[in-house]
Amino acid sequence: MSQVKENDTVRVHYTGKLSDGQIFDTSAEREPLEATLGQGLLIPGFEKAIIDMKVNEKKTVTIPKEEAYGDIQEELFHKVDNAQLPEEVKPEVGMGLVSRGEDGREHQFRVAQVNDDHIIVDGNHPLAGQDLTFELELIEIK
Repeated sequence: MSQVKENDTVRVHYTGKLSDGQIFDTSAEREPLEATLGQGLLIPGFEKAIIDMKVNEKKTVTIPKEEAYGDIQEELFHKVDNAQLPEEVKPEVGMGLVSRGEDGREHQFRVAQVNDDHIIVDGNHPLAGQDLTFELELIEIK
């Protein structure tokens, strides 16, 4: 039976959990995740976990933050004066915001703190700084 190797396209069912057991994402009620390994579309630890799996194999792996979304980077927190926000935006902690850079690219932020005259936004991935556990089931190697 063949095993997953670099550059294979695979279909995988997964459930991702935080260290407290909370599920943050799962493919259980939808189609399996399909991806070609080695293209940088998956976090490194997820790809590493799939290598050498066989079709129908199941396993649970814990991926350290260094192989997931990395540490929380303090330089990705920014102060934004309320005057810079659109009038219709009423910021709340946890709210997602999008900013368009000078190059035209969109940047995702979450409101980390709300003050009287400014907010603090966080540009880190929401799962940064956390080890992640995945239950994996390899469905297909294409």
